[in-house]
Amino acid sequence: MLCLLVVCGLFWAGNYFYNYAVVPSDKSFLHHSTKLSKLEQSNQLWFTQQTKKNWYLTSQDQLKLHAIYLPAQDIHSPNYVIIAHGYMSQAKNMYDYAKMYHDLGYHVLMPDARGHGKSQGNYIGFGWPERKDYLQWIQKIIKNNPQSHIVLHGVSMGAATVMMTSGEHLPKNVRAIIEDCGYSKVTDELAYQLKQLFHLPAFPLVPITSLITQWKAGYSFEQADALKQLAKNQTPMLFIHGKRDTFVPFKMLNEVYQATSAPKEKYIVPKATHASAYKTNPAAYQQRVQQFLAKYNS
Repeated sequence: MLCLLVVCGLFWAGNYFYNYAVVPSDKSFLHHSTKLSKLEQSNQLWFTQQTKKNWYLTSQDQLKLHAIYLPAQDIHSPNYVIIAHGYMSQAKNMYDYAKMYHDLGYHVLMPDARGHGKSQGNYIGFGWPERKDYLQWIQKIIKNNPQSHIVLHGVSMGAATVMMTSGEHLPKNVRAIIEDCGYSKVTDELAYQLKQLFHLPAFPLVPITSLITQWKAGYSFEQADALKQLAKNQTPMLFIHGKRDTFVPFKMLNEVYQATSAPKEKYIVPKATHASAYKTNPAAYQQRVQQFLAKYNS
């Protein structure tokens, strides 16, 4: 009887954590400031005034996925960027990065991750199932322009997404990848968050929740490992992280940076917290991105 009670209790706890972390909903533990800087307000207004298109595709598991497409001023430009947003965000919130790349002459594609924005889905993939979605977005761009030069740029969960995508067989059109404050492994990030938010150990809750995620969403946390994907990566990468990041701990920067043998650079922003490297110093951020792309997407 005691064993049965323990098993039932663990299953209940795992299912609770699944709903808390994996099911898209309002997340009380996300305390992002709603106050925008003048630059952010300006970029947001700029973005709303642009002529954009809606792109759609059907994922391999039959979800209808949505993206915002903003063409470059020069319609003949070969340069494209796919911008990946973070956990419980959406494409339209990535206006700062859209403005930066548009100013650099890029066509901008901003997907809503599955379960976010206007994309279908009843779970969050933490970058693992999304990597296959990104392969499809890449192919959609290539179909639109076979001579395209494509950059992947992700922030937070979006950064994990592009790192996980990096380990797949990418077409030569993909010239560079930029990850900004992505986590090394989903298991490590969730273990860190359990300790930070609930003062609980990772075992046995993370493995049990992973089993429930495998059952309900078709993937396990153990599969979602950016380090294993980076070990297969051959695309030049720029790794960005704020030194004051306490959501995806700063120590993960060296883990992901060391995981790939491809051409790589590191950009540390000393005063930046999580996902704030751009707004901490927009000019320096853009300059570093531009310098990196001049080497690998020129």
